[in-house]
Amino acid sequence: MLSLLVLTCLGTLALGVAIGLLPGISAENGWAVLAAAIVLAALGALLRPLLVRLFSRLGWIGVVVGWLVAQALLVWAALWIAPGVHVEDFWPAFWASWISAALMTVGLWAITAGKTGAATDHLLRVNRRFRRTVAPIETPGVVMIQIDGLSAPLARWAVEAGNLPTLGRWLRSGSHALTEWHAQLPATTPASQAGLLHGASDQVPAFRWYEKSSARLVVTNRPKDSALVESRCSDGRGLLAGGGVSVSNVFSGDAGTSLLTMSTAGSKGPSRYLSAYLIDPYGLTRSLVLTVGEIIKELYQARRQRLRDVQPRMRRGGSYIFLRGATNVLLRHLNVAVIAEHMMRGAPSIYCDFVDYDEIAHHAGPARPESLASLEGIDEVLATLEQVAAAAPRPYHFVVLSDHGQSQGATFEQRYGLPLPELIGRLTTTGDVVATREDEQEGRAHALRASLSGTEKAPLPQAGSDSEVPEVVVASSGNLSLVYLARLPGRVTLEQIEERHPKLLPGLVEHPGVGWVMVRSGEHGPVVLGRSGRRYLDGGRIEGLDPLLGYGPRAVDDLRRHDGLANTGDLVIGSLWDPEAQEVAAFEDLIGCHGGLGGWQNRPVLIHPREWRTPAELVGADAVHRVLCRWLEETGCRPAEQDLILPG
Repeated sequence: MLSLLVLTCLGTLALGVAIGLLPGISAENGWAVLAAAIVLAALGALLRPLLVRLFSRLGWIGVVVGWLVAQALLVWAALWIAPGVHVEDFWPAFWASWISAALMTVGLWAITAGKTGAATDHLLRVNRRFRRTVAPIETPGVVMIQIDGLSAPLARWAVEAGNLPTLGRWLRSGSHALTEWHAQLPATTPASQAGLLHGASDQVPAFRWYEKSSARLVVTNRPKDSALVESRCSDGRGLLAGGGVSVSNVFSGDAGTSLLTMSTAGSKGPSRYLSAYLIDPYGLTRSLVLTVGEIIKELYQARRQRLRDVQPRMRRGGSYIFLRGATNVLLRHLNVAVIAEHMMRGAPSIYCDFVDYDEIAHHAGPARPESLASLEGIDEVLATLEQVAAAAPRPYHFVVLSDHGQSQGATFEQRYGLPLPELIGRLTTTGDVVATREDEQEGRAHALRASLSGTEKAPLPQAGSDSEVPEVVVASSGNLSLVYLARLPGRVTLEQIEERHPKLLPGLVEHPGVGWVMVRSGEHGPVVLGRSGRRYLDGGRIEGLDPLLGYGPRAVDDLRRHDGLANTGDLVIGSLWDPEAQEVAAFEDLIGCHGGLGGWQNRPVLIHPREWRTPAELVGADAVHRVLCRWLEETGCRPAEQDLILPG
């Protein structure tokens, strides 16, 4: 641990540099600067918790104001109190607060060689007051960390390559074991988390879908839509029922405390955590400095891809540059701060989703160097939480898992010069096609904003008149697309599609970018159509060449299950799968994608204490949910299902 002496010296040096640079502040000598630094530290320890509560009560405006001026007010007061220091007015103190905090961050980074020791020490210091209020607990707790989008094969490779040294140490020591499980169609975060957290993955047919009964589009990275879906999934017995904590997930798992979680965004709880984080000069300034570094890194890495003509690749610009900084630094650090506090409070179970890798892999490719390097930040999170656990009031077990993998490939539009909705428009008789388009990670910004403000601004989609309903709605999720003939009620049959749009099915199955199309025949049930054959899912009869050849041994079962889901498409379309290049063709603008079939996207990972029993085969997120619940019950940190007290 860094000694108090080192921190005091750094703080004095940083404040001294700020005083030397800024007009309007002066110090008689170095001892005066040291006195000011000590007074500032004392004022921060005494007054910052009060400022957090004060600004939190003022809502998001108060939090922003607190972020801007709280530390400046403390610096101003310290400069007035300390003997031998002179400050003319507030504004020199304002700039001194930011300069000294930035210099302190850089100094700590240099001393620790970029390691997380200083950050861990800071987390332990700010959470000591919570630890003191909790008596020792013998029953272990469980912290579950989701590495969004990491496939099992790539996890093994990252361990061997040194990108995950903490996980590698756990595996080599024999404390943990690595298991692969199968993510059923659709391999997306909302579907997998509906299963992992609620055991109800069948409520989510894709990342986004259309519901004919209400003429509404459901997009699961919108807080109101995720709340709607959770209301369908929840029975009060979710994974985190009985006092668990949900952090930065799509759904809450019936947690008693749900923070930065999409389905509960806008509640009053997270604003205090956001306030404390934003007003903490060390935590926020460190995050801001590292966010700027992440943005510069992204600009360099994207340019490097272009100069080396790495293929496939996509344009990496616009809002993604800043979104990467927000998700890979700010949100990660905020998640760690929240988890650490609840570990120090003795929470029985915690589940948090880290999206760092998934976000970069979407834009750079799942196995590209920058994607693998992003895993190092998540591994540092594990190392930090391991140290926090050593100081917590109860012992903690760690489970690391993913919700799906990713598959790579040039997009459908890059390959063929037009997006899938445009192709469908050309093949229909009316051309009246509406396509959904919303970035997956923009939902993190929705949740963060809603948590900060206590409201969610996006309007709830409402059903319109028949004249407002388009003929065709296309909702794509990675290399899976659900297509709805929106003006026809219920599930439209193959025979109805052929009658209404006779060119549609032949045009799709003949297109080289389409691997298969599933429809439901009024006579034969679900049928998968391909360029050179078809497969009848009821009975298993194949005519010609099996269109699902190469899509994996569970493709038939996955599609048969998906055909029975509520609100699945009238047409379910899967992209090509190139077995030589090991590539798919996303229907979205993503180089790394998931949601459909083909490649590693259906092969997530589960890393758990070795002594915990696992079935020989884990198929589907619901099966993993049952295993996780059993582990929590056997550990004693979750009541047995019959003992859970249900709401209402």
